[in-house]
Amino acid sequence: MLKNIVKKIAFKTGRFKKLYLRLCNPSGYEFASFERKWGNYHAIGEDCAIWPYTNVTNPEYTRLGNNVMLTNCTVLGHDGSIAVLNKAYNKKLDRVGKVDFRDNVFVGHGAIILPNVTIGPNAIVAAGAVVSKNVPEGTIVAGIPARVIGRVDDLVDKLERETANLPWASLIKQREGSFDPKLEPALKALRIKSFFGND
Repeated sequence: MLKNIVKKIAFKTGRFKKLYLRLCNPSGYEFASFERKWGNYHAIGEDCAIWPYTNVTNPEYTRLGNNVMLTNCTVLGHDGSIAVLNKAYNKKLDRVGKVDFRDNVFVGHGAIILPNVTIGPNAIVAAGAVVSKNVPEGTIVAGIPARVIGRVDDLVDKLERETANLPWASLIKQREGSFDPKLEPALKALRIKSFFGND
């Protein structure tokens, strides 16, 4: 009951964000809906997921296309060293930039996206990558600094072949979308049995 009240107030007013996150533990899709309304992003497209505790320092300089997933990564719209340099050198410097996620982009856990980059469309940023320059369409980037390590089309083909051979492949074919709560218990049971046997 309290969760529903907090969620309702948060969505209606934009207030109690921290309480909403703690009590309601929203999915990335629900939180993206909240951020679309109250997060001050330049734009958030359709079917986006922003997992709670993703750190976007300057949402007003951040644009998400359609079908973008940010998984507890950091998106920087400014260079924090400017304040130190201004004081140390008695200057008035500035360094800010946009971050533009095009359609169909996935950003892995712990990745850091620096200002002035465009990612995608149809791109994957691996977990832990540090992205300091544009990510070309259809590519996978990883590492520090991030560099192209493959093509998304090739990954999809490989995953399709691997999925066909999984012990739970028949359940995957029945699934509605990428997550189906009705099938999840059976999927978990088959996966655990496959991973650990009958322990």
